[in-house]
Amino acid sequence: SMAYTAANISLLSKPSVYLSARALVIFQRESYFSTSSASAFQDKAQIHRKSKLPIASSLLDLGGVKVTREEIVKDDPSNNVPDSIFWKLGLQLHRRDQHPLGILKNAIYDYFDSNYHNKYKKFDDLCPIVSTKANFDDVLVPADHVSRSYNDTYYVDSQTVLRCHTSAHQAELLREGYTNFLVTGDVYRRDSIDSTHYPVFHQMEGVCVFAPNDFEDLSSDLTAYAAEDLKKCLGGLARHLFGNVEMRWVDTYFPFTNPSFELEIYFQEKWLEVLGCGVMEQEILKRNVEIGSIAWAFGLGLERLAMVLFDIPDIRLFWSTDERFTSQARIYIPFSKGKLGLKFKPFSKFPPCYKDMSFWINDSFTENNLCEVVRGIAGDLVEEVKLIDNFTNKKGMTSHCYRIAYRSMERSLTDEEINDLQWKVREQVESKLKVVLR
Repeated sequence: SMAYTAANISLLSKPSVYLSARALVIFQRESYFSTSSASAFQDKAQIHRKSKLPIASSLLDLGGVKVTREEIVKDDPSNNVPDSIFWKLGLQLHRRDQHPLGILKNAIYDYFDSNYHNKYKKFDDLCPIVSTKANFDDVLVPADHVSRSYNDTYYVDSQTVLRCHTSAHQAELLREGYTNFLVTGDVYRRDSIDSTHYPVFHQMEGVCVFAPNDFEDLSSDLTAYAAEDLKKCLGGLARHLFGNVEMRWVDTYFPFTNPSFELEIYFQEKWLEVLGCGVMEQEILKRNVEIGSIAWAFGLGLERLAMVLFDIPDIRLFWSTDERFTSQARIYIPFSKGKLGLKFKPFSKFPPCYKDMSFWINDSFTENNLCEVVRGIAGDLVEEVKLIDNFTNKKGMTSHCYRIAYRSMERSLTDEEINDLQWKVREQVESKLKVVLR
């Protein structure tokens, strides 16, 4: 998928304990598809984090294979999956029809169903635990690509990851004979902390394959044909979502397509990147489908588009179970003339609390590791982690100062709990990252 730039790219899958890529992830708990049960589950998770006692929902059923928390968050030198990420596995916000992400997914489905009747097979329940081969190698991600690093990807073990893009299912689906398909799912990335970045988000991947017998003249420029068809399809999708907007195609680079493009639209008086796409590299097709085929693929991030279409100011809100947020989707007016009929209204804006932290870094320090520590302590109460100062002294030691913004989307935080969070953050940053606090 082209989502690694468009809204957070996509890739492919298969775990160490063999799990079918088509396995549906189900928590052994109350269904998350209702607000009340979601709140009940979050309450249980909070109790678990405080008491460290096992709870029933620490067991996942992945396509009939029981997987415990200890198999995902385990004592393995290569494992970097924290509890906070484990609790997100299987929640699948994109499968909730009254959630903004589900609404957007279904709107995209509506476009493909209306314009390509029964042509595209839809997958939205594929297992997020995948092999490194599926996630990287099968889509030609170079061995030295930054996305392979432990700083960027969640590794269950050295050969198994939480997918960092929906493209992780591309090769397997092609081998199984699917030539036109859409894959939607939750994807995982170690990332910075601000209003538009979150370690779990959702993507959609689309693929269209043309077999040799689809062309009357095999001597024609098939790559140009595929690129033209791609732009026609995705231009129509953009108009379906945003109305009759001005568009432009920008040449770019992805490891798995050539040529590659990004689609931008002029929306709300600025250019907005909507998705990444391109003509699939022949090497991928040679490995998985009939020789002589040509194909195109695209990838988009659902949160990125939903934040614009619904006027959602903070990515953390997608995970909110506050009735003031979730109830707004229930009065959703279906798409009409290519435009959304609803804008989400802010239900409150509580004041942030800022805490600064300075320390001398070491050679292994990364900002993503810092953000993982802060999220592990504060969860969704942390709004932003921002570098505000850095300098190197005469001895060659480098100091960083980060400003941490704490703010709940749902209530006012007390001085006592903010101070408690900050002290815990300082302790964990010092012990886990081996830095020297100033």
